Amino acid sequence: MDDEVVIVADSESKGYDFAKGVFDYILRKGGRDFHVNLFDIERRSFPDTEYALRIAENIRNKKCVLVHDPNKDASVWFTDLALTLDALKFSSPTGISVVMPYMRFSRQDRKDESRISLSAKVVADLVSRYGDRAMTVDLHASQVQGFFDISLDNLYSRPVVVDHLKKHHEDLLEDLVIVSPDVGGGARARSFQEALIKGGYDVGMGICDKKRDRKGKIVGMDVFGDVEGRNCLMMDDIISTGSTMLKAREILLGRGVKSVSAYGTHGFFLEGYNRFKDFDLVMVGDTIHTEPQDNLEVVSMKGLFGEAVYRNLTGQSLSSLFNQ
Repeated sequence: MDDEVVIVADSESKGYDFAKGVFDYILRKGGRDFHVNLFDIERRSFPDTEYALRIAENIRNKKCVLVHDPNKDASVWFTDLALTLDALKFSSPTGISVVMPYMRFSRQDRKDESRISLSAKVVADLVSRYGDRAMTVDLHASQVQGFFDISLDNLYSRPVVVDHLKKHHEDLLEDLVIVSPDVGGGARARSFQEALIKGGYDVGMGICDKKRDRKGKIVGMDVFGDVEGRNCLMMDDIISTGSTMLKAREILLGRGVKSVSAYGTHGFFLEGYNRFKDFDLVMVGDTIHTEPQDNLEVVSMKGLFGEAVYRNLTGQSLSSLFNQ
């Protein structure tokens, strides 16, 4: 291909480092036969709190990849997404790909009560209207892919995390059990277990079953699986307040486990990280800006997204990224 590719991102946002990491990965890619640039988004504010967004450089006849920052407040995230896509669409690019390291509103994926918005579908409709392709990682619910009228590549953090464990935590892999903190995440935990077994490790699996009261508060939890005397690693897509993982850790310790660690692709820690200080190890992706701490490690997804974007641009398959 001989097109020019432009990575578009908001340089004033916390997620700009992620976008720059994706850009740097593609820039360093050997054998690349296209030019790649990183362009900023300008914000113009007005006295009545309204604002407009403008692409800082000319993008006519260029392929654009918008890396949209999920660190923003959800309402700002959605408004910025809409305004940026509009600015891109009417600046005459040859194509628009939308990279959402974390897709906001993705947990509102069903009509579970009357007269409620299907927010994930609203985001999907917006992106589908302006974009040609979209990308995210570890969607909370895979059925959200069906809301899009364009291709949505749902990447998996699994190969990146497995590689991180092999390189830095070989001791943890000895006598390990992958634990899902709830029944809904069982398939995700199983995929991690199978990947490690393929790598030659003897890894078990456990599942926690939450019991909630009528208000949704967790009032009890059962653990299924052989966990006594073993290292336990909880796997989830999102660490929001962390209440489920904290309750699961309490139950697991009561079952006589050797250690309790946790991984979440998107780490929000809405009630602060101090609640997790007693975990043996906590790992999160860098889709949400997080500073490493004593027992907190950040596993970068920049290379995963960079490779996936590059393969899309050059017409290569993404499936081989996850065949481990």
